[in-house]
Amino acid sequence: MPEKIDLDRISIVLHRPRYPENIGSAARAAKNMGIHRLVVVSPENDDPERMLRLATHAAADIIKGMVRYDDLKSALAEETYVVGTTARTGSQRQGFCTPAEMAKHLIGISKNNRIAILFGPEDRGLENEDIRLCHMLVGIPTAAFSSINLAQAVMIICYELFQASQQPQKQFVPRLASRFELEGMYAQLKDVLIRINYLLPDNPDYWMNKLRRFFSQMPLRAREVSMIRGICRQIDWYAKKCYLDGREDRDPDPALKITRIAPSKSSLGKKPKTRSDQNKPSA
Repeated sequence: MPEKIDLDRISIVLHRPRYPENIGSAARAAKNMGIHRLVVVSPENDDPERMLRLATHAAADIIKGMVRYDDLKSALAEETYVVGTTARTGSQRQGFCTPAEMAKHLIGISKNNRIAILFGPEDRGLENEDIRLCHMLVGIPTAAFSSINLAQAVMIICYELFQASQQPQKQFVPRLASRFELEGMYAQLKDVLIRINYLLPDNPDYWMNKLRRFFSQMPLRAREVSMIRGICRQIDWYAKKCYLDGREDRDPDPALKITRIAPSKSSLGKKPKTRSDQNKPSA
């Protein structure tokens, strides 16, 4: 059966917005396009009266039902797919898509998943740390002047989402792992990769960002995250086992294909030197 995007599964998330008027205008834009869930993270000025002034009576219910969080990770913990909005480019901001491409991509995902559209502060946008929490990035094409007001950006994105809710397209995506589940996997993966010296402990996030982008290209289900975490636990267990085998002078695991070197005949029967023996003068 042809699918349309489910707007009830979409949340507009404003991260550290500076002005309450922009929150009100964003609420009005979302309501215009049929999106009713607004999340605000650590607003600089949490003034409901100024928000309502720009939201008008039509979107007053969006402001009154708005959910507030103190930090971004908590706000995204239950979301299973996060889209970050940005106008900046860089090595950590690859794989941009347009709002129309984003909306088309989200049609199948919205059937079984909660989706957050994340907007950064008006003056500087999302930081690299925020981008790491996103599955994909969307940018709004402009001419030479790329700065767009927060409420305008919300309206453009919501318009494309609304359009995708009107045009049926056949697509299916199962329920994906939540942001909380993914962050737990990434933390465990980083810890194990540092332990086995794949990542340098002084700058592990450089390669972890590459792994995040790799996994974001194939959105993971909860059971797949569980499988990866199980592999990490097994690697950790086996590394500890090999360490203890060596420390206690046990034969190495045959799977390692390591040949144990037998002691030479000249050393057989000799008492190993202790540190005190090594300090004694020779006869």
